[in-house]
Amino acid sequence: MEHISHTHVEVNGLKLHVAEIGTGPKVVLFLHGFPQIWYTWRYRMIAVAKAGYRAIAYDFRGYGLSELPAEPEKGGFIDLVEDTIALLDTLGISKAFLVGTDLGSFPAYMIAVLYPERVTSLVSLGVPFRLPGPSDDIDLMPEGFYCKRWQEPGRAEADFGRFDVKTVIKNIYILFSGTKPPTAREDQEIMDMVDPSTPLPPWFSEEDLAVYASLYEKSGFRYPLQVPYRTLGIDCCGITNPKVVAPTLLVMGEKDYALSFPGVTDYIKSDILKQRVPDLETVFVEEGNHFVHEKLPEQVNELMINFLNKHSN
Repeated sequence: MEHISHTHVEVNGLKLHVAEIGTGPKVVLFLHGFPQIWYTWRYRMIAVAKAGYRAIAYDFRGYGLSELPAEPEKGGFIDLVEDTIALLDTLGISKAFLVGTDLGSFPAYMIAVLYPERVTSLVSLGVPFRLPGPSDDIDLMPEGFYCKRWQEPGRAEADFGRFDVKTVIKNIYILFSGTKPPTAREDQEIMDMVDPSTPLPPWFSEEDLAVYASLYEKSGFRYPLQVPYRTLGIDCCGITNPKVVAPTLLVMGEKDYALSFPGVTDYIKSDILKQRVPDLETVFVEEGNHFVHEKLPEQVNELMINFLNKHSN
């Protein structure tokens, strides 16, 4: 990608792949989701760099071009928090704007709670504030719900293993682009929910798919299945009254399947969320889905940069 530099930085004993563009004291650190990778932020990075920011995105441990830890099955969200803080320290960055999507929003929120002095402001795409731990929105879903299926040791491995990596990524992008949470029948696996003739979403190219596939062919799915899916319900913070003091922007696509989770829409509009994130701005993007920043890049770039500028002084 034009002008984006790539390096490996040793953090907590692992070499993490770091992509970067732009210069200056105002730093925006991007935290990816699944099945994403640093690449999901490429156009966001270029846009914020043109707006005067230093943009950094890295592959989480066990993802893409970053090293896999020795015991991936022991991984947890706190590893991503510690890696992010250590990366900022190694790069000499005392404070940053955090932008997270999907699983990347969880370490972003955790850092805002545990290390508030390191966060200038926070942008979350598709995930209202929550920390890892038991949650009704997943517990109340049917047995065939994809998160529950992928939490079962070995089940997703067997499901994915019937296909090449490119097909797995394609199927996940198709499923996650819908308006309903992917939920299989009792006699069906998640990968079987997608008809092989179904085309990619129009905003996701074959070139994009090839890039994602090449990265996951290197990393595999061992760590991504552990974090987030098999650790999402584990409380790793132990905080009973969490609060995000940093200014926060929540961007939700109106067609994001996450809005169909039990209680999520009510929670986004609730006083409980405002108590936990007092300085919260919420924007619902018409036609946006779970991949709102990829489907509607210009709209999300404008929202994000306006918010960053508002809180950059």
